[in-house]
Amino acid sequence: MTDIMADPARASRAQRQALVALVRYGMFIALGLWLVAMSFASEYFLTWTNFLNVLRQAAPLIIIGTGMTFVMATAGIDLSVGSLVALVSVLAASWVAAGVPVLIVLPLVLLVGVAVGALNGYVVTLGVPAFVVTLAGLTSYRGLAFVYSDGYAVPISDPVFLWLGRGEVFGINAPFLIAALVALAGWFVLNRTRFGLHTLATGGREEAARVMGLGIDRIKICVYALTGGLAALGGIVISARLSNGSPNAGVMLELEVIAATVLGGTSLFGGRATIAGTIVGALLINFVRNGLNLLGVNPYWVQVVTGIILVVAVLMNTVLNRKVESWARAAKEEDAA
Repeated sequence: MTDIMADPARASRAQRQALVALVRYGMFIALGLWLVAMSFASEYFLTWTNFLNVLRQAAPLIIIGTGMTFVMATAGIDLSVGSLVALVSVLAASWVAAGVPVLIVLPLVLLVGVAVGALNGYVVTLGVPAFVVTLAGLTSYRGLAFVYSDGYAVPISDPVFLWLGRGEVFGINAPFLIAALVALAGWFVLNRTRFGLHTLATGGREEAARVMGLGIDRIKICVYALTGGLAALGGIVISARLSNGSPNAGVMLELEVIAATVLGGTSLFGGRATIAGTIVGALLINFVRNGLNLLGVNPYWVQVVTGIILVVAVLMNTVLNRKVESWARAAKEEDAA
């Protein structure tokens, strides 16, 4: 492989396509290999109960990761989603406990998420880096959650609310069904609508997109509002699964969401995004964690492995992916010459 990389002319067209595919779809391959390896390592891994458990745990990552994919497609980032999950969690639980009907609470907390996300996006359009804006949100939104709840978790007993985190439809748990619907809608919007095309164009070359007359500020506000709304939906699912609203909900969740999105192949620099990849990234993180837990690995080492996965994902997403694609492009140009 090293010899071929050093001399693009030596590589055949099939070899170039195979190498580019290996890098581009490496996480899909990694997920498949992990599933095969764990099926031999643990007798409990390839069971329907275990798979449903992993899908339930991955659901919030997929839901919020769908929104993060749009944000990253514009070359942005949102570090506040975990704290927004906590804020939505305590708001929803306290309002349900106060006797507000669930069918009113749910749209209200979703609206809170959209409004907070839109606020993030608006500040970003003023010229403040997204990293700074959402880092401020990371601390302030969770602080608001602690202030509002006085630091206590609020139990949830409403059966309709709890169904969103514990219910089933034809044997498939509700959280994953919700996540699947969100991901499907996200895929359609990103790949089949003008808004999705404009989102990718904004992240690809913002100035060129601005010259073309695209509403860059409007697009940024919309993608952050979308992520905020999906963070609120993820917070609802997490609260329903745990049957309480806690200011500690979603701690470090933003890093897992970013890791899943980057693992799937969405570029940190914008212009390239994939919802299917985000789903695979979320599943890989949760299957790795699940497999290590089944093998009795120390939970602290599981955190270490998750961090290593993030580093590898960034390495593949930036350095390796760019080198391979530029190499393939150079080899193609030499063939044409």
